[in-house]
Amino acid sequence: MRNVFLFIRKYSNFLFFLLLQVISLSFLFRYNKYHEAAFMNVAGEFTGIINQRFSKVESYFRLKQINEQLAAENLRLNQMLKENYEGAGGPGKMIIDTIQGDSAKEIKKYIWMGAKVVGSTVNSQVNFLTIHRGALQGVRPNMGVTGPLGIVGQVLNVSDNYATVWTLLNRQFRVVVKLKIGGERGTLEWDGVSPNYVTLKDIPKSAKVKKGDSVVTSPASSMFSGANLMVGTIDEIIDDRSSNFYSLRVKPSTNFYSIEYVYVIENTQLTEQNHLEDSTRKKFQ
Repeated sequence: MRNVFLFIRKYSNFLFFLLLQVISLSFLFRYNKYHEAAFMNVAGEFTGIINQRFSKVESYFRLKQINEQLAAENLRLNQMLKENYEGAGGPGKMIIDTIQGDSAKEIKKYIWMGAKVVGSTVNSQVNFLTIHRGALQGVRPNMGVTGPLGIVGQVLNVSDNYATVWTLLNRQFRVVVKLKIGGERGTLEWDGVSPNYVTLKDIPKSAKVKKGDSVVTSPASSMFSGANLMVGTIDEIIDDRSSNFYSLRVKPSTNFYSIEYVYVIENTQLTEQNHLEDSTRKKFQ
């Protein structure tokens, strides 16, 4: 407090001058319409600039909350996709609902579960994600995992509250996909070279393929909900003259450098399907 009084005493003349300036300017702007209008324009513009800057700062600190809200909304909408429901009688009227089944014998085949990415790798030969959702929250090995923009990979290991997901950028990961135009199926894999591209093999040369075409999931891949989940776009067509098949370089839709939220997909009929297929194979052994 003593220092404050010393400061006022030392600069008392200057402070008194500033006080008189403020009083004189207030009289000028209050009793002169022209100067009042000019002052209000300048003050309004200055206040607008300050508010705009403050709004940007506030929006920046709210990005996490906004991302969480968007992820929850995407999860809700994905749960309502008609591809999640499948009747025993084949294609027909799809009944969209949030329950497991109904009187029309329509079964909710796929269930989506949101999860936050808490760890990831992109620079090794066996890249994977770690998500904050595990066995206690319904996650099991071999479930498909997708992101807001495209598929991510498959659940590999699970603990009580966490799970690891091997991604498209893993040399041991394979998934059957198809061309969105034409429907030809092939196998997607990574050659371990660039994390920006994966390779689609076994596409017959009879297929009409061009750069920029979309690659989507196939019904032959039971880990994902039906078909037509985005995988990526064709970046290059490699024509091997010694083969009857194309090798396509595909740019994944998912950005594995920045992904923060994913969706784990449970196929409620997968165990039944696998059991039937295993029983069928045994009959030919």
